[in-house]
Amino acid sequence: MSENNQQILLVQRPQGMPTEADFKWEDIPVPQPADGEVLIKTLYLSVDPYMRGRMSDRKSYVPPYELNQPITGGVVGEVIESKATGLSQGDIVVGMLDWKKFQTASAKQVKKIDPTVAPMTTALGILGMTGLTAYFGLLDIGQPKAGETVVISGAAGAVGMVVGQIAKIKGCRVVGIAGSEKKNEYLINQLGFDAAINYKTTPNLVKALKETCPNGVDVYFDNVGGEISDAVLSLLNPFARIPICGQISLYNLENANVGPRIQPLLLVNKALMKGFIVSDYAERFGEGYRQLAEWLQAGKLQYEENIVDGFENTIQAFLGLFTGENLGKQLVKVAEPSMR
Repeated sequence: MSENNQQILLVQRPQGMPTEADFKWEDIPVPQPADGEVLIKTLYLSVDPYMRGRMSDRKSYVPPYELNQPITGGVVGEVIESKATGLSQGDIVVGMLDWKKFQTASAKQVKKIDPTVAPMTTALGILGMTGLTAYFGLLDIGQPKAGETVVISGAAGAVGMVVGQIAKIKGCRVVGIAGSEKKNEYLINQLGFDAAINYKTTPNLVKALKETCPNGVDVYFDNVGGEISDAVLSLLNPFARIPICGQISLYNLENANVGPRIQPLLLVNKALMKGFIVSDYAERFGEGYRQLAEWLQAGKLQYEENIVDGFENTIQAFLGLFTGENLGKQLVKVAEPSMR
């Protein structure tokens, strides 16, 4: 094969906000698949906030990335050569793979997808881990009921916008918190949110929340943590539920962040706060995928993708997550399929 291969390595632990110096591009040969393996050409990469946590050497729900090894994440790719039963040249697959242009993987590492049902990128977004995170976090932990108020931080992100739409399907009042007027207009005008707050320009977030949530907060889907969450938690109703999905506002802090003591708020309101990881629901992924696909095909769900073109721009696409550049799912387009 005449095409060049590259990979992206993590070469040092970021201090605060990651920089280009924390990563290295390396030219490598295109590998050959062994028996039971396929050679995969990367078409799209997913860049996600959780990856920042894995770049630090500290205990978490998954091991940290190793230094001088490739970053791994969600990848949609094309099978270029197959020595595995059930996968053929030209098949489109998705899996947790390395940030490489070409790589080999066993058949068990990837799942074949049908790009005629929905665009292949949805396997990394609304019909993948993103959609499943929203589905299980909101419905299993949040348990929204018709007439309740659901507040979502990071509402214009890939997970947040799906959470809000599912909450509307369930008959809730939905309030989103995002970082620009453009994003908030999208949430209201395109996705049907009842209200949205721009946390960057709102001088008093608690006051704004009281105005948009006159009946208090029954479900808070927490994607960001920090001062935004402090404000929302002050308005909890009795028996409120708080799924903790992410804490992106804290990921790049070099020192521990100290906020209000929330235990009294949880106690007096008999509220439930629960962190979760989407892999907790692996045995139910089929259920979630079927329901999300049904809603998508029925026009009840919409999605947005921010696609950055070029493998060489992967790190900038990742860093854009922390400056609020993306509306919806942040992806990197690496290549076009060879067989289509």
